[in-house]
Amino acid sequence: MPPPAPQPGVIPLRPLGTGDVINGAFGTFRRYWKPLIGVMAAVQGIGILLVAATLAISFAALYDRYSAVFELAPGEDPAGPDVAAFFLSFVPAGVVLLVAMTVGAAMFSALCPALVQEAVLGRPTTFGAMWRRSWSRLPSVLGTVLLTALIAGGPMLLLYAICVPLIVMSTDLDGSGPSAAFGLLLLGSLLCVPFSVWLMARFSLAPPAAVCEGLGPVAALRRSSHLVRDGWWRVFGISMLGYLVAMAVGYAVQMPFGFVGMFAVFPILPGPGEPSPDTGTLIFGFLVYGATMLLGGVISSLFQFSFPQLVIALIYVDQRMRKEDLAATLTAAAFPAPTPGAETGTEPGPGPGSGTGSTSAPERT
Repeated sequence: MPPPAPQPGVIPLRPLGTGDVINGAFGTFRRYWKPLIGVMAAVQGIGILLVAATLAISFAALYDRYSAVFELAPGEDPAGPDVAAFFLSFVPAGVVLLVAMTVGAAMFSALCPALVQEAVLGRPTTFGAMWRRSWSRLPSVLGTVLLTALIAGGPMLLLYAICVPLIVMSTDLDGSGPSAAFGLLLLGSLLCVPFSVWLMARFSLAPPAAVCEGLGPVAALRRSSHLVRDGWWRVFGISMLGYLVAMAVGYAVQMPFGFVGMFAVFPILPGPGEPSPDTGTLIFGFLVYGATMLLGGVISSLFQFSFPQLVIALIYVDQRMRKEDLAATLTAAAFPAPTPGAETGTEPGPGPGSGTGSTSAPERT
């Protein structure tokens, strides 16, 4: 029986099974939760502050329009332009929210591979080191995220751009729908969705490649395509399992907060024939319910966002160990050979053909 593979970190240094990948993701989250949650909370906090600042600026700029909508005399209706301005005031905040969510997702996709690099070898790390590492690779990872979305979602967007105008233009005045255009949209969706899923799985290892190998967006997509080749079903299956585990654990984390919130609301709700409680009491109860649900959602989202990305980063390591014998490089980095002369305390001279006698550090995963 061959000796067991060395395991300096969260996974054994050999081709991984499905259980090794899932256990490795849990182990990474458990050992490195401080820098992981710290960076994710900082990114989410910055996004929330940007959205709140945009809303405050919009409110200050359009305060007169808000007054024209809400501060009306009894029986008076707001003017149409004032109502339109009220709704349009939320557009900048929506744009900022979309940008913040996209950049935040790219930051998480850069953070998890950087963390797995240290977790595979069992090396300690800090919030500052992970922030700097993730921030430095953010442009490349953001490029891979946007390119993947454009390539995988492009056929579906083109289909909707063609079919939706046809459906709108050909709809009869009596509300009867255009069967031909709708049928084309349905058939095209059935064909595009599997193709988009195939592309997303094929390019799913691009963010880890961009972080761990320092590649640009296009090179990272090509690298992912090479690593996934001949292993698409394995990559897709383990990735989907990671998402399912994240949703299940996130739901289990959020349930207690929901129960606490309901216990804060149920006692103040009036029963049959009972008088209505004080308005302030009702407001306080619903505020407690909303706060507990929000807190549970934030805590569960930290796991739901990070765990699948940790799984994908470990799949990247596994594919490289299967195709490129990365396990030997990792073993050499984790257990370096003793330096000749270390036991006697003498410094070895340069060997034959060594040139300057310098050596390079092992390649990082």
